[in-house]
Amino acid sequence: MKVIASTLRKGNVVDKDGKLYVILTVENIHPGKGTPVTQLDMRRITDGVKVSERYRTTESVERAFVEDREHTFLYEDGEGYHFMNPETYEQVAVPKDVVGNAAPYLQEGMKVMLASHNEVPLTVELPQRVTLEITETEPAMKGQTASSSYKPAILSNGVRTAVPPHVAVGTRVVIMTEDGSYVERAKD
Repeated sequence: MKVIASTLRKGNVVDKDGKLYVILTVENIHPGKGTPVTQLDMRRITDGVKVSERYRTTESVERAFVEDREHTFLYEDGEGYHFMNPETYEQVAVPKDVVGNAAPYLQEGMKVMLASHNEVPLTVELPQRVTLEITETEPAMKGQTASSSYKPAILSNGVRTAVPPHVAVGTRVVIMTEDGSYVERAKD
């Protein structure tokens, strides 16, 4: 299916010269002079080679048919990450390089969108936000509550982030899975 380059998004799969590529980043560039272009950073699915391509925003690109299905994360082992289709109870093992930077945010029982092409897993899309606990951070300083400065903290999944000064160890916080940034205190 041909689509206009400017409509492509992260996680889409394109067919270029008979090979499938998953899009890692998309940037639409509008220079002051000349034609606008779409910069795509892609990873070849067969061997993991990363490629950068530029297309004119009006140029057509062949988009591969990808099946998006909700799956539930079960566990991780030497084979990779295991997910289950809640409708058929079929289990799928997804390699570590497909999960990539999202791995620390996976939690047992988490619902994710698994994109696959011909039964081969391509991408795993996590929920936008996840709730984690602060395991390590500096104590709050008196009088520092009004400032907009953030302090470093380590989450229960081992990821480093920055939190407001009033957040203490043991506090449950909501984190964006895309970049690991603090959103708010958990309401539970």
